[in-house]
Amino acid sequence: MRAGAGEASARETARRAAERLEHAGVPEPVASAEVLLSELLGIGRAELAASAGPLTAEQASVYGAWISRRIKREPVQRILGYAYFRNLVLGLNEETLIPRPDTESVVEAALGLIDSRGYPCVVLDVGTGSGAIAISIAQERPRCEVHATDVSGTALEAAHSNAHRNGTEVHFHRADVASGLELLEQKVDLLISNPPYVDEISAPSRLAPEVREWDPPVALYSGTDELAFFRRIFAETPPLLKRGTDVVLEIGEGQAEKVQDLGEKSGFVPLGVRNDLAGTPRAVLLRWG
Repeated sequence: MRAGAGEASARETARRAAERLEHAGVPEPVASAEVLLSELLGIGRAELAASAGPLTAEQASVYGAWISRRIKREPVQRILGYAYFRNLVLGLNEETLIPRPDTESVVEAALGLIDSRGYPCVVLDVGTGSGAIAISIAQERPRCEVHATDVSGTALEAAHSNAHRNGTEVHFHRADVASGLELLEQKVDLLISNPPYVDEISAPSRLAPEVREWDPPVALYSGTDELAFFRRIFAETPPLLKRGTDVVLEIGEGQAEKVQDLGEKSGFVPLGVRNDLAGTPRAVLLRWG
């Protein structure tokens, strides 16, 4: 079906939206415009180029509202209410970070360690948020017994729903780092976490508006000390760990050496650093005992 006179096709609508976004200074305007429209229409981005038909009035209204939100730097995933991560579709709420491709490399590091260790394998994800890490491990290594914690009950609601949506079994616990997890004492084979690692002082200069203004502060900021949560993990989790437990921690820019040193001073053995797809150090690997 071809667009009638005065009616813009889907591809033309996306092109015009991208121009608006670019004029407003939104990063990656074409990607934002095309992803939002393809998700609205239920087609792939590549199919937009062949979509000659016009949007319905309702679709045009929704899309226009979404583009207006994106102009205000609301992330695409917040607008949609969900995010893609590895093989998963993850629902989001106001207490969950948007899972990002950088964290996929952290999961890859954990999967490699699980494969090296063998089974049985008990995994603990500290600060699970949407459940991205825990659910990925449960889906891709279903023989693992996966536990995940978060201090936010609202975040755990999203994580529970996401585990069910993606057909996985994860044991969720409302806990602040390791508090109240006596059932896991000396049982954890692999500890993994993407903790808050941005200090509030440098945040305005380091973070894009999409992160600074839309991600939940409790999941993003570590107070005035960017290493505060790493210190807590090293201090509070050892009672849960077996001798030889593997540890995978996501890190921020310039933190690899600092986190390894902290871990070593707390009795953990540094095993190295893993880069993300952009070549940036993204995960520190350590072993307990």
